Amino acid sequence: MPTPSSTLPDRSALDAALATVQDPEIHRPITELGMVKDVRVGDDGRVRVEVYLTVAGCPLKDKITRDVTAAVGAVPGVAGVEVVLDVMSDQQRRDLQTSLRGGQAEREIPFAAPGSLTRVYAVASGKGGVGKSSVTVNLAAALAARGLKVGVVDADIYGHSVPRMLGVTGRPTQVEQMILPPSAHGVKVISIGMFVADNAPVVWRGPMLHRALQQFLADVFWGDLDVLLLDLPPGTGDIAISVAQLLPGAELLVVTTPQQAAAEVAERAGAIATQTRQHVVGVVENMAWLPCPHCGERVDVFGSGGGQTVSDGLTRLLGAPVPLLGQVPLDVRLREGGDQGVPLVLTDPAAPAAQALGAVADRLSTRARGLAGRSLTITPTRR
Repeated sequence: MPTPSSTLPDRSALDAALATVQDPEIHRPITELGMVKDVRVGDDGRVRVEVYLTVAGCPLKDKITRDVTAAVGAVPGVAGVEVVLDVMSDQQRRDLQTSLRGGQAEREIPFAAPGSLTRVYAVASGKGGVGKSSVTVNLAAALAARGLKVGVVDADIYGHSVPRMLGVTGRPTQVEQMILPPSAHGVKVISIGMFVADNAPVVWRGPMLHRALQQFLADVFWGDLDVLLLDLPPGTGDIAISVAQLLPGAELLVVTTPQQAAAEVAERAGAIATQTRQHVVGVVENMAWLPCPHCGERVDVFGSGGGQTVSDGLTRLLGAPVPLLGQVPLDVRLREGGDQGVPLVLTDPAAPAAQALGAVADRLSTRARGLAGRSLTITPTRR
């Protein structure tokens, strides 16, 4: 016996329910992305929803099915839900790609656009082994925990480590010429390590490094980010120069350790700003001291004063204040968090190292976006 039409679910209510379902990778409603192919309501109150997947074999198709089932099943009058999956055509994927890029089919770097409000920080160091990547991933996690939309580019092509340190296990999904980055702890991440098999080494020269970075910035769909962090390789080589060319508005965050030898090298890394005309936002001194496990006193394992030395040196060289943003003490849990893929700022935010990193994140997140590289929309007039 058919169910009276008055008890059947309302179509507008079904559409509203589907609008609450987001694509797990793009983080936008499936209705907005053109992923809802058809919705049919049977006389018995059962609803059949046909959904387009962006690519065949989508790794998150089960989650999409569960989310659609839960959302539609909560609408009054629905007696059951059937989700049928299909795959977008090539043209539909091209249309989606153009839509996500704001109507621009060609590739461009959104963070280099004059109107971009994303704060871009390139985390640099003069030498390896100073904990630059640990600082990057903990800052990213801390910023995301404060409600910001955060992305990380693992720009250390030869020594990529960010995916492991952030616990990213997923792989990017490609829609036409656009890449959807995986995420962990609320942070979107892209790395060359996601495209090489079995920890194979990357043996590239300058032009290929530049092209890889350009693809990470232009071909990846980042969405509307508040902050983008780039984990740079140590030194002032090809990638540092490419960042200055591709992202002229990016600001440098220099990481050093206390010893004077490291400070001298770190100062050179920041001094690249004299040639690239970039702004140095500040200095972070990592491994600043070791709290004695017995008495709690500070032990200066690597000496002291290196961070302030870099800060003072860059201030003199650049003619603008370069503050020492924070001093991060040694903590074995910082290393353990990187190995386990869960940053210390999330597992123990009260730890001294986590508090120091959190304070740096607070200073970075509250900074106003400067006018450098942005259009003032002013038209000169003649009198």
